[in-house]
Amino acid sequence: MRIAVAIDGPAGAGKSTIAKLIGEKFNLMYIDTGAMYRAVALMAKRNGISEKEVEKLSSLVKSLNMKFINNKLFVNGEDVSKKIREVKISNIVSLYATVSEVRSLLVSLQQSMSQKYNVIMDGRDIGTVVLIDAPFKFYLVASPEVRARRRFNELKNKDIEVSYESILKDIKKRDYIDSTREVTPLRKAEDAIEINTSNLTIEEVVNEISNHIYKKVN
Repeated sequence: MRIAVAIDGPAGAGKSTIAKLIGEKFNLMYIDTGAMYRAVALMAKRNGISEKEVEKLSSLVKSLNMKFINNKLFVNGEDVSKKIREVKISNIVSLYATVSEVRSLLVSLQQSMSQKYNVIMDGRDIGTVVLIDAPFKFYLVASPEVRARRRFNELKNKDIEVSYESILKDIKKRDYIDSTREVTPLRKAEDAIEINTSNLTIEEVVNEISNHIYKKVN
């Protein structure tokens, strides 16, 4: 049976952490689609290309060779895994992710990956656009306050100076942009299983998702 797992949800809901663990458990290729959009934002910023310069942006995306190796994202041979998580990139990624041409190019690349391997992907439109026929779809949610606290602790543990208030403000802003954009807005797929992670441990979420997969695979 071909295994394709789609995990969607708002920023900070725990998608990446959960997806990596599920990927390891079921020997799936983990594709962090959010990281791919962050990479576009990083490279666009480096090249001085705004989200409004669509033609230049499209050419840039086509020039990027993205590869995931051991859960790290390499772009044109450079490991950008840490750089794309910086606050300055978090603050602009939604602007680039709303550009339809960017989404179209990255979705095509993501779908190509899913046709070659058993995969697990997390993002904003995996179950509704990228892996629309995936047999396993999950939608993770949590309150903005819980998500902000998680992101705050994550960045503090990496010795990145941030304030909880600024992260909460950014998360609410990203929620609004992601859910109201014209191109593939954030929404739960009709056949996705919703899991509220606010009061659950990582292990509990992993177990719940794993049980759903086991039921279909076995």
